[in-house]
Amino acid sequence: MKLAKKEITRKNNEQENYDQYISLDWSEKTMAIARMRSNSVSPKVIEERSDIKYLKKYLMAIQGRKILTIEETTSTHWLYVELKESVDKILICDPYRNRLLSEGAKTDKIDSVKLCQLLRGGLLKEVYHSDNQLYKIRKIVSAYDDLVKAGVRVQNQKSAIYRGLGLKYKKETMPEDDKIMQYVEESQNRSIQLYREEKKKYEILFSQLKRSNPTIKKLTEISGIGNIFAVTIYSTVIDAKRFTTKYKYWSYCGLTYNMKESGGRNYGKKRPRHSRKLRGVYKTAALAAIGGKNDIRQYYEYLLSEGYPEKKAQNAIARYIAKVSYGVMKTGESYRPYQWRENNKVTQEKSNQK
Repeated sequence: MKLAKKEITRKNNEQENYDQYISLDWSEKTMAIARMRSNSVSPKVIEERSDIKYLKKYLMAIQGRKILTIEETTSTHWLYVELKESVDKILICDPYRNRLLSEGAKTDKIDSVKLCQLLRGGLLKEVYHSDNQLYKIRKIVSAYDDLVKAGVRVQNQKSAIYRGLGLKYKKETMPEDDKIMQYVEESQNRSIQLYREEKKKYEILFSQLKRSNPTIKKLTEISGIGNIFAVTIYSTVIDAKRFTTKYKYWSYCGLTYNMKESGGRNYGKKRPRHSRKLRGVYKTAALAAIGGKNDIRQYYEYLLSEGYPEKKAQNAIARYIAKVSYGVMKTGESYRPYQWRENNKVTQEKSNQK
C-alpha cells in the first residue's frame, strides 16, 4: 500500500512540473489542439488542417516544459514517433477510460478541450508505447495472430461443410457428382495450404528473433513457453519495469481478480481490464508445462498433493509462469528451474520461526 501511494505521489509530482498541457485530436482531414498553462483555468483551442510539419513547428514554438496527450488510435504510433522530439513527454491515453468525452456535444474541438482538462488533472490512463523497432515486433505478432485466426476459420468452414452433408471430416470424401461442393472444397484447400506455408515462414522469423534478442531467448528457457509465446510476451510487455510488482503484472495479464466493495458490503470479484493475449498465452503455457516432464510439472503435482483442486492448481501454475517470466524480463537474469522449491523452503522456515 505504501509503495502504491509513493508511486501515485511520484506521478502527480511529475504532472505538476509541466508548464504547458497540450491535447491533440487528430483525424485524416483536421486536427484540434487544446493548450493550457499550469496556472490556467480553461484551455485555448485551435482547429487546423491536418499537417504534421505545421504541428511540429507549433509545438516547438511553445515555451516551457510541455506534455502532450493523444488518444490511442490506428495513427497514434506514427504521431508518437513524429512528435516525441517536439515535447518533453507524450502521454498516449486509453480512450476506454475517457468517459467524459462521451458526455454532451461532441466535436473535435470539444474533445480536445476535455482531453486537455483530464491531462491537467492527472486523470488519464497511459497506454505504453515504445520506439519504432520494438513497435515492428508488435506488428509481426499481430499479423501472425490474424493469420492464425483466418486459417482456423477456413478449416472450421471446411469441417462444417462435411457435417452439413452428413459426412465425417477427414474420414470421408466429397461425392464426385457434387461439382459445386467440390469446387468450394478445392478453394478452401488452397487457402489452407497457403495458410500453412505462411505460418511456417512466421515460425522461422520467430526463431530468428529468438537468436537476435537475449530476452526472448531467456523466456524460451521457461517450461511451457516456446518461440511464439516468448515473442508474444516480449512484444506485448516490452519493458517489465513499468509494472512495479508481480501483482500488477498479474492484473495486466488477467490472472487475478479485484474485490468489489461498497458501504461495507462485498459484491464479489471482478476481473480487471487486461491483455487477453497474455492471459491466453499463460493459460496455454500452463497446460503445455503440465503435460510434459519438467520442473513445473513437479510443482503442479506438489500443489495437488497439498490439496489444491485441479482448476486452482492450473491457475497457480499460470501465475507462476507469469511471475518468473516477469522476473526474467525485469532483471535480465536467466530462469532458474525449481525456483518454487526455494520459495516453499523460505516460507516453511518463516512459519517454523513463528
